[in-house]
Amino acid sequence: MDYSELFDALEELERERGIPKEYMLTKIEAGLLSALRKDTSGGESLAVVIDEDNREIHLITRRNVVEEVETPGLELTLEEARAINPKYAVGDVVEEEIDPHTFGRISAQNAKQVIIQGIREYERDMIYNEYQSKQYEILNCRVARVDRRGAALEVGKTEVYLVNSEQIPGEVLREGMRIKVYVVEVRNSTKGPQIMISRTHPGLVRRLFEMEVPEIAEGIVEIKSIAREAGFRSKVAVWSEDSNVDSIGACIGPRRSRVSAIVDELRGEKIDIIQWHEEPAQYIAEALSPADVLEVRILDDYICQVSVPDDQLSLAIGKEGQNVRLAAKLTGWKIDIKPASAGVGSSD
Repeated sequence: MDYSELFDALEELERERGIPKEYMLTKIEAGLLSALRKDTSGGESLAVVIDEDNREIHLITRRNVVEEVETPGLELTLEEARAINPKYAVGDVVEEEIDPHTFGRISAQNAKQVIIQGIREYERDMIYNEYQSKQYEILNCRVARVDRRGAALEVGKTEVYLVNSEQIPGEVLREGMRIKVYVVEVRNSTKGPQIMISRTHPGLVRRLFEMEVPEIAEGIVEIKSIAREAGFRSKVAVWSEDSNVDSIGACIGPRRSRVSAIVDELRGEKIDIIQWHEEPAQYIAEALSPADVLEVRILDDYICQVSVPDDQLSLAIGKEGQNVRLAAKLTGWKIDIKPASAGVGSSD
C-alpha cells in the first residue's frame, strides 16, 4: 500500500500549522492500532511499525511460539510456526504482516477519527500554552465580525470572543477595527482552551499605562491602585520612591500626550491620576479629586467622614455618586461626605 500521500500531508501540516510530523505519526499509530483491534482478535499481539525513511507503514501481528496454546490470539504451536518458517523454535516470536486492505470500513473510519482528534488536541494545546503565558496582558486584535452577543476578534491565526458585557458601554465595534483587550483568564476545558478577554477590567487601564509611561514600565513610578467604571471614569493612584520624580506628571506626559493616548483607546473615558499617600487622610483627600477637601476624620474599621466646602458637595459626590464611589474603591475606605456647614462628626 502506498503511504506517500499520507507522509506528504503530514509534512504540509508541519509547515502550515506547526504540528510536528512525529506527533502526528504517534496519533496515526494509535488510530491504526485501534482499527486493527476492531478487526482482529489479536489483542496485545498487534503492532504498527512506521518506517519514515522509506515512507512505509507496516501492520503486524505478533505471536509467541509455545508447546501448548493457551491464548490463541497471542500464541501458536511449534508446528504452526514451522509451517510459516522451518527455523522457528519454542520461545520465538512470529511476526506476520497484515494486509491493510482487509480493514473494514468502520475500522478505517475509526483510525481517521483518531488522527483528526490528534490534530485538534495539538492545536488546542498550542493555543492554551501560547495564551496561558499572556494571562493578565494586552492583546492587539482586529474585529473579524460582530453579532448580537459580542464580537469575534482575530489575534494572529487565533480567534477570541469579546462578549457584550465585557465591552466598554456605548462603544460600537465594526469589522476591521483594531482594538486592545485584556486577558483576564485562560482555562483549559474539555471543549478546548477558553480565553476570557475584557475591555472593562481595571487591568486594561494598568497595562495601557505601562505601555505609554516608560517610568511605570521601568519601575520608577508605581501604580498603587485603580478604580474603574468602564466607559465613564477611572481613578489611578500613583507613587514613586524617588522624591525627585513627578509621578503624576510622568503619567500625564508632555502636553498630556501619554494620558490622551490611553483615553483615546478607552473611547473617551475620563481618567483622574492622583498621588498615593501612606497616610489614610491624605490619600482619601487626594482620591476625592477634583473636589477640595477641608478635613478627613478617621473613625474605625476603614470608615471616615469628610468635610468639603458647601459649594463643592455635588462635585465631591459626583454624578449619581460616581466620584465618591470610585474614591472608596480606590482607597478601600467607606467615605461619608458632609458639607462644611454640617461639620465633620455631625450626625445630621
